[in-house]
Amino acid sequence: MAIATINPATGETIKVFEPLKDVEIASKLDLAGQTFAQYRHTTFSERSQWLEKAATILQQEKADFAQIITLEMGKPYQAAIAEVEKCALVCQYYAEQAPSFLADVPIPTDASHSFVRYDPLGVILAVMPWNFPFWQVFRFAAPTLMAGNVGLLKHASNVPQCALVIEDIIRRAGFPPGAFQALLIGAAKVADIIADHRVKAATLTGSEPAGASLAAAAGQQIKKTVLELGGSDPFIVLESADLETAVTMATTARMLNNGQSCIAAKRFIIVESIAPEFENLLLDKFEALKVGDPMQPDTDIGPLATPGILQDLHQQVQTAIKSGGKLLTGGHPLSHLAGNFYPPTIITDIPPDSAIAQEEFFGPVALLFRVPDINAAIRLANATPFGLGASAWTNNHQECDRLISEIAAGAVFINSMVKSDPRLPFGGIKRSGYGRELSIQGIHEFVNVKTVWVN
Repeated sequence: MAIATINPATGETIKVFEPLKDVEIASKLDLAGQTFAQYRHTTFSERSQWLEKAATILQQEKADFAQIITLEMGKPYQAAIAEVEKCALVCQYYAEQAPSFLADVPIPTDASHSFVRYDPLGVILAVMPWNFPFWQVFRFAAPTLMAGNVGLLKHASNVPQCALVIEDIIRRAGFPPGAFQALLIGAAKVADIIADHRVKAATLTGSEPAGASLAAAAGQQIKKTVLELGGSDPFIVLESADLETAVTMATTARMLNNGQSCIAAKRFIIVESIAPEFENLLLDKFEALKVGDPMQPDTDIGPLATPGILQDLHQQVQTAIKSGGKLLTGGHPLSHLAGNFYPPTIITDIPPDSAIAQEEFFGPVALLFRVPDINAAIRLANATPFGLGASAWTNNHQECDRLISEIAAGAVFINSMVKSDPRLPFGGIKRSGYGRELSIQGIHEFVNVKTVWVN
């Protein structure tokens, strides 16, 4: 895949970038290693000051950054603005909280003095996706830099300008040269970088195959990884739910980022008694959404990021229909538009045990399933190889307790859509990955948890 900015709303190639040569990669690794040797000794006060400055830059220039995001991957401009604002928030959060998260923890023992210390590991490689090209990076960079590590970013090949702008933001904020570097490289170079002795760990957000490849390469080197992979998140609606609110949030949860989000609601599991009304209300919501130019303020759904993503999604829709699914709306690429546009789509009656029902649909497609009761809803919610997030809607306290306890996922949201928040750990189980980002758990992933015993 070429490293290039290609406008997904028009198909126009804006700019092509030359991948780094091996000698240039080596030079950046040298700089990262040299920087870490000094940067690890900076104070929390210095790091916090620089990270606060990064937050200020993000806020002050969010309109410009949002335009780059929308140009490269197609999300609606207002959503891109919100993404940049969230990046400022995570910078502020770790600038304030990291000193306490990483403070020595005294542990009473029979030693004169014993405690746990959190030391930085070194150079950390981040392999990041295109769908949230700023947020995914900053939720890695903020805790990594505050912990005293330095970062290398291998960003997705279709968002190179985002990668370079993020590197520039961190440099302008005052961090030392080499504290955070963007590597414009293809995926084939990742294993060699992981093998370099200066790289101590790696994190990846992306597809299952990409995660498996990175984990295998890191495993050969005995290096730690954190993986945040795909999801086929259930959205359960039970009889006691506020149906109007659930439908409204279901639309938002499925169409987030043009449907291209790992934590977007994808499988809608509705109890039989309210399923017909839910379907009709959801159909009205979907058909009222406007698809078009993502820079226009009244656009609800922009283009998919690449032609390949559109083709794969449409193939999945066709397979779902051939497997017995019923198409309620959408289901065909919008060929009258120049870019990678796919309409809001609803499919019902897919056999729950079919192969296609186990897959992640990465686009504006909702799969609707009817179940008789909460028992069946929980079984179907868990009948997937994924386990990232789950949203459930009920006003019954006993049902709420069961859903929280029995749904197998990294996050369960009751009467709300799944979202990431700097204050809460984020990550999945099963084939959705392992490890956690954000909160105190996220900053502890890439530190040496050192036991200290003094007599």
